[in-house]
Amino acid sequence: MSELIPRKILFDNPRRASPHLSPDGQWLAYVAPDERDVLQVWLKPREGGLEELLTADPKRGIRSFFWTYLPDVLIYLQDKDGDENFHLYRVNVKSREVRSLTPFDGVRADVVAVEPQVPGQILISMNRRNPKVMDVHRVDLTSGESILVTQNPGNVIGWTTDSDLQVRAATAATPDGGHEIWWRAQEADAWSTILTLGPDDQGHPIDFSEDGKTLHLLSSHDANAQRLLAWDSGTKQFSVIAEDSEYDVAGVFVHPMHRTVLAVSFNKDRIRWQVIDPSIADDFKTLQNFRDGEIHPTHGDLQDHFWVVSFTSDVAPAQYYLYDRPAKKLIFLFSQRQGWEQLPLVPMQSVLIHSRDGLTLHAYLSQPPSRESVLPAVLLVHGGPWARDRWGLNAMVQWLVNRGYVVLQMNYRGSIGYGKKFLNAGNREWAAKMHDDLLDGVKWLIDNKRVDPKRIGIMGGSYGGYATLVGLTFTPDVFACGVDIVGPSNLMTLIKTIPSYWEPMKAAFARRVGPLDDEAFMASRSPLSRVDHIKKPLLIGQGANDPRVKQSESDQIVQAMRAKKLPVTYLVYTDEGHGFVRPENRMHFHARVEAFLAEHLGGRFESPLDPAGHCGEER
Repeated sequence: MSELIPRKILFDNPRRASPHLSPDGQWLAYVAPDERDVLQVWLKPREGGLEELLTADPKRGIRSFFWTYLPDVLIYLQDKDGDENFHLYRVNVKSREVRSLTPFDGVRADVVAVEPQVPGQILISMNRRNPKVMDVHRVDLTSGESILVTQNPGNVIGWTTDSDLQVRAATAATPDGGHEIWWRAQEADAWSTILTLGPDDQGHPIDFSEDGKTLHLLSSHDANAQRLLAWDSGTKQFSVIAEDSEYDVAGVFVHPMHRTVLAVSFNKDRIRWQVIDPSIADDFKTLQNFRDGEIHPTHGDLQDHFWVVSFTSDVAPAQYYLYDRPAKKLIFLFSQRQGWEQLPLVPMQSVLIHSRDGLTLHAYLSQPPSRESVLPAVLLVHGGPWARDRWGLNAMVQWLVNRGYVVLQMNYRGSIGYGKKFLNAGNREWAAKMHDDLLDGVKWLIDNKRVDPKRIGIMGGSYGGYATLVGLTFTPDVFACGVDIVGPSNLMTLIKTIPSYWEPMKAAFARRVGPLDDEAFMASRSPLSRVDHIKKPLLIGQGANDPRVKQSESDQIVQAMRAKKLPVTYLVYTDEGHGFVRPENRMHFHARVEAFLAEHLGGRFESPLDPAGHCGEER
């Protein structure tokens, strides 16, 4: 068995991550921990020079930032202890002045767009006027003055702008759970519907062409998978830019000034790129020949002289490079994780598993290198559920495998990326066929004699936490234990406590999950209604400020289990939300999970660790 990898290495903050080149190409900004291990934005010249600390977040750490097109100004986002009411902060890289652009309590702000043609402004969406809807505001980056420019009629869930920073397209929810794509020639004009997507279709605008006459959008109408389309506002016709019969378009690489589509990616077993514009064909060939793994390019300067490129792998940390396009030269910037290259990491294998009703399920298998005996396993379930697991380096997977567990990650029906037929196969199948897919994964493991059937655990966050509760309540003899991270236990109370700004998406939720006013149906799919069936130990981790899955979701199942004297460990983190961001809390939680899994599945564990500064409480 390989050496035990310390949790401190696996779950600490990255050494450096998320590099962004300034639009003039002079500065490189990135996130890295300060001396207190809090993630901050750092700055250094593109060529030479010393790195400097730019921000001073007191506790939670900064994870999202970007350059504006105003010289020397960048923006970062931050919430309060995980409540997801994000505020936007402007930072001047010369004066170091930090200023909140959205100083409103209880209001969520999101970025809509910044554009090089209008460098002094930013468009943001806020639910300040009405907590249930997001209106668009234009903010002056120098004065901080904000004005309402587009009021949400009540059902818009996304906005798209042109190169002049005018709101020209929108995605609007419809009562049947579908969407409409709206367009207008000028910001003062009335909206026109250019595409109606039924509840079984997906799609949304990407951006406008440089002249504003063509709208690029994703849509699965008239096809199984989401295609990249172009809509001509003159002819009112759609044309296909890129498509795959089975896989949705995953990413679109667009020129920063000319707004032309350069390349498109599809996330199959891993990311696969399709070059659209021949002018970058040699660039992609250079990148693909440089090293193995997935390629993730982002634009650097406005002249498109430089790209920032990350190369990712399943057995090595992300490596970041600056790509000089004219010279076809890659300049190493940094590795995301220091020292990981020497760790005993294991590869992630893509496998296909057939469901009991004939679907092909894409999954990932990771296992210890030594197979001298039948091993315990963990079924690690992704959240969403309208998300997916993907190939690459995953700290939680490597941690579990290093402790001696075979890890299976299932992209069960309802996962995204595999076309609408697969997505819609999960409609109203929570705790039903979606759970059957997970059980079919377990059967596949057992049939292939990979694992001990009496030592299989189930673990996941959000929907994955719900799936864990379903596993222990609906199929109590399958799993030896479960770890639920911020998972809902009662679908009726879940829908009653979702964030107010999710209101326009309720119809889609009803289409996918079940009739929101049918208490009997929702109870039939809720683990809380089947607590009596629990036989195996459960550990629950919850953020006290979670706006998506309220603490009450965990409280109520813990109370019900304790009333029946069923085995449950309950950890609440008072300064976290939907997941655990602070490294102190991650260390504490994973130490407790590690000991729990070792007790019930028999894997290895590092000596218990109670790091200073964590805010976890056992309740």
